[in-house]
Order: sequence, then structure tokens, then C-alpha cells
Amino acid sequence: MKAKKVLALLLSLVMVLTLAACGGTAQETAAPAADAGTTADAPEAKELSGEITFWHCFTQGARMEAIEAAAASFMEANPGVTINIETMSWGDFNTKWNAGLTTGDLPDISVAQNTGEVAEMINTGVLADISGVIDSIGRDRFSENALGDMTTDGVTYGIPYYSHAQVMWYREDLLEEAGLEVPTTWDEFYDAAVALTKDGVYGAGFSCSPNDLLCTRYLNYYVRSAGGSLLNDDLTANLTSDIALEGIEFWVNVYKNCSPAETINYTVNDHATLYYQGTTAFDFNSGFMISGVASNREDLLEYISCAPLPLYKEGDSYYSAEATHIPLVMWENSEHKDVCEAFIEYLYQDDNYLYFLSAVPVGMLPSITGISDQEAYLSNETVQQFSEEAAVIEKAVAEGRAIGFEHGPSVQAGLLTSQGVVEEMFQDILINGTDIPTAAQAAEDQLNEIFETMVG
Repeated sequence: MKAKKVLALLLSLVMVLTLAACGGTAQETAAPAADAGTTADAPEAKELSGEITFWHCFTQGARMEAIEAAAASFMEANPGVTINIETMSWGDFNTKWNAGLTTGDLPDISVAQNTGEVAEMINTGVLADISGVIDSIGRDRFSENALGDMTTDGVTYGIPYYSHAQVMWYREDLLEEAGLEVPTTWDEFYDAAVALTKDGVYGAGFSCSPNDLLCTRYLNYYVRSAGGSLLNDDLTANLTSDIALEGIEFWVNVYKNCSPAETINYTVNDHATLYYQGTTAFDFNSGFMISGVASNREDLLEYISCAPLPLYKEGDSYYSAEATHIPLVMWENSEHKDVCEAFIEYLYQDDNYLYFLSAVPVGMLPSITGISDQEAYLSNETVQQFSEEAAVIEKAVAEGRAIGFEHGPSVQAGLLTSQGVVEEMFQDILINGTDIPTAAQAAEDQLNEIFETMVG
């Protein structure tokens, strides 16, 4: 067990905001001054003018403030520019941009939830080539896999803003009290989760809201650990393979024997809060767990740690089932692409980028090289305190892909995670008692119908 108590107490002095599953915390890195854009770091290539709209989903205070500070300093350095910022939840964002395909209410710049959503956007033809910004920042500073996931026919449409990956989080104190080792296989994980389900603590939550992707995520872990995929090589859905059916049964048993009953309707935020508040002993998430626990149960901060995702069986090779790069995209409808490109590039300037990343250290890992070795980054308390955990996540980022992207970028992979079909399948099994093969076949057929309709 690591001695984290002293650092946890110090960290409490700077934790001022409650985080959700993708939340952030105020940290010691200072915000750029309001007039930072007037320094030598500000864009000086030419006089810019125009009004643009930026949609983002960084609803928590520190991240939102970092975006607003960068926009304010950019506008001060470029008086002819106006940046209108609209902040919304990830769910609202997906709904709004899809509605905008009909109404025309679309931004100039936005985030995307993941590379799968970028693939969906590319399929609709609404994104502009962002290669110029990437080349200006330095193409070799980005992960080749990350850029590849957002590239079609040699054109790149998304630029990763930050990165993270899914790993297994656990409570060191609970394992120690029970005389258990950190699980390395799914069988060991299940046995430990069942053993720790007592005294008001649950081994692990399993959440099934169709408004989120948790069931798809968890099933993908299991299937990928055995070398399988939720998509076939022809990009049709694959929920009825032997390993997929085995994985469905595995997570059904986790829900029945280790999880709070109310998680049947939980979203990502609800689910993560169980671990933040000490209700669950295990969870699967990124480095956002650190800031979430710090804001909800600071007394538990010294006891949390992470490990790679469990193996299918002992002796299997390491794998990473899900790495995520949160992208920025530029929309084709923009009348001021020069302003968009300049502002996006400005967000990656060292001061602005370090300030943004400091909102959720270890949770938001830099997507470009030349940042994580800077003193301003390394001196952060959380980065120092959780350096071992960061290393686990960084390896998963380096070796992982988005869900379904083991076959390359595809719209089908994005639809697999965004339509709630796998989540509805689990609800059908757990609430209605539908047998697993029947429910899996129905969900597979439904996904293939969606793929055919949306992709052709």
C-alpha cells in the first residue's frame, strides 16, 4: 500500500470542484493571464477577423475555465475575432449536431466524444480537413494511431486534444483486509468482486443505461481479452460468437452477484460516482478516477490504484481494449476557417495546453509530445503521487484503439457505441428474463439494420 496520506491532505487544498466521470479539478498550475494573447506566443501570421462558434462538453469548472481563458486571450490578441462558446453535455452534443444536419445549426469548431464519433461525422460529410493545423503543430508530435483513426482517403478530420485509456481500478485497503491479491484474470476479478460484496460495499457496478455505452465497453473488454471483436471483418455486428455469449453471461453474473440493483439504469457519471464515494471496490475507467475520488472521498485517495485490464486466462499476452483520444474538429460550413485553424493551434501552445491538462492531471494525458517532460507538468502533485498509475494508463493508450477500431476506422464502430443497443440487450436479459442467445441475436440483428441504414 502506498503512503499517500500526506499528499492527499495537500491535494485537498486545491480540490474545489466536484467532478463527474469526465470531470476536472482546480490545480496549482496558474491560468494564463487575460492578456496572455499579447505575448510572443500569440498568433501573429496575419490579422484575423470573423465570428466563430465553439461547441464543447467540458462542463466542469476547471476545464471550462481553461477553454474560456484561452478564448479570451486569443480574442484580446485578435480584436477582429469573436468566439462564441456553447457548453453542453456529451449526450446533448450528439443530439444537437445530428439535428443540425437538418436545421443547419452547426458550429465552426467542436469537440467529438471519441474517434468513433469523428467517423460518424466524416460519413455525413460535415467536417473540414484539419491537416494544416496538425502539420503546423508538428505531425510527428501526435500518435500515428490516433491520427490514423481520424483519417480517410489520406485526409485527417480530427486532432486529438487529450488522451486516456480504460484500466482496472481497485481499492488496496479492501483487498488487503480480505487477504486478496490484485486480480490478473477475469475469473480472479469475479471471485474477488463477489468476496468484497459485503458491509455496504459492492464488488463492482455493472450499469446498463441505453443513454450511455458502459455495457458495450465492458463486453468489449471481455471479448478483446480473448482475441475476439464485437465486429466481424466485414464490419457486421458480432454479438453471437461463443466468446461474446460467454462475455454476456459473465457480466450478467457480475450484475446479479456484485452490483447494486439500481445500476440497471445508471449512466457513466452515476456509475463512476459509486467508486468515487467508496461504494464499489473495483471499477474500469481512466485516470479521471483520481480527481473523482479526491472530490468525493478524499480519505480514500491513498487507497486507490489501477492495473491493466484482466486477462482472459493466466499466461495470456497483454492487451489494451480501449484507448480514447478526445478530438477537436473543424466543420465544413465555417466561413472563417482561418480563424478556426489559428484558435485550435493556439489551444496547443504550451501555456494554454498545460493549463487545460492541469484541470484533470493523469485523467487527461497529453496527446502531443514535448509536454509530459516539462517541469510545469511533472511538478503537479497528482502527477507525482500517481506516477505508477499514469504509467499503466500510458501503456494502455499507446497500445489501444477505440472500440471496434481493430478493423480500422469505421462508422459501424461509432454506431456500435452510440446507439444503446447492447445496453438494451442487457436490460432485456436482466429485467425481462430473455435468454442470452435470443437477446444477443436480436441485438445483433438490430445493429446490422442500423449499419445498413446509416452506412449502406
